[in-house]
Amino acid sequence: MPDAAPDRMSSLSLSPSEAVGGPVHGGYSLVQVASGAWSVRSHAEGETFHPVVGPAAEAEALYVRQMRLPERAAGVPDEFVVWDVGLGAAANVIAVIRAMGDVEARLRVESFDHTGEPLRFARSEAARLGYLEGFEGPVAELLERRDVSFQRGGCRVRWRFHEADFPTWLSSGAGDVPAPEAILFDAFSPARNPAMWTLGVFRGLRGRVGARPATLATYSRSTLLRVTLLMAGFHVGVGHATGEKEETTVASSDPAMAGRLLDEAWLARAMRSTSAEPLDQPVYRQRPLSDATRGGLERHPQFARGG
Repeated sequence: MPDAAPDRMSSLSLSPSEAVGGPVHGGYSLVQVASGAWSVRSHAEGETFHPVVGPAAEAEALYVRQMRLPERAAGVPDEFVVWDVGLGAAANVIAVIRAMGDVEARLRVESFDHTGEPLRFARSEAARLGYLEGFEGPVAELLERRDVSFQRGGCRVRWRFHEADFPTWLSSGAGDVPAPEAILFDAFSPARNPAMWTLGVFRGLRGRVGARPATLATYSRSTLLRVTLLMAGFHVGVGHATGEKEETTVASSDPAMAGRLLDEAWLARAMRSTSAEPLDQPVYRQRPLSDATRGGLERHPQFARGG
């Protein structure tokens, strides 16, 4: 059974719904997506950040509402820790901080990316992008010092940026970074950036979560990604729709926090899929499930009888 095409896969040319908004600077340009919002395009990767609905709308739907971040943060007496895996142009973090302004909370954001260039470009185009309005100062300090603290409404924010290769950083022990309550996973697609989507990366994330009731959300709905999350030890559910996706994916260490869990019908489809086996190396390829992975899925508490 053929599986869906890789998420956010595109050619180096713009899609028919995107319009160039200006010259390319440092490998990035502004494009206007189908909703009319402006977003950032990486020409080296051939991908547009937050395509179709734009940065603010996608971040709000995919991360803020789906993981109920303000409500959860308000109930935490200490810091509420968010890992932002794929800082990009910071639309996801800004959406989270804006939503937290109405609650009394202490928010700690740990952002990861191999480069700060998309955010530098976005800062230079803040007027047209819109979502950075009011955050120019904190963003400038973050880029300069990699660590900024500020107040937004009732929320005290500490935001750090780790400019590093995330899989290498994670496998090295994750330093002094506290474990997350929520993970915004927004890496480029597996076809473009397979190193970020391996089973080892998601096992590393699951290990850092430990016993705490944490959630992870991502734009992908691919069978390969969902199998990988399950084999890493997460419970996995069907995520909210965004403008371009009828479904996304949400995962959690706690099955009660993973929304509508993938069911036996989904498992049967995964068993027939030609693109379901997790990546064990940072090389993109499509394969049906191995016997070992089939057995692991059948034994997973989400599907095992009595699980």
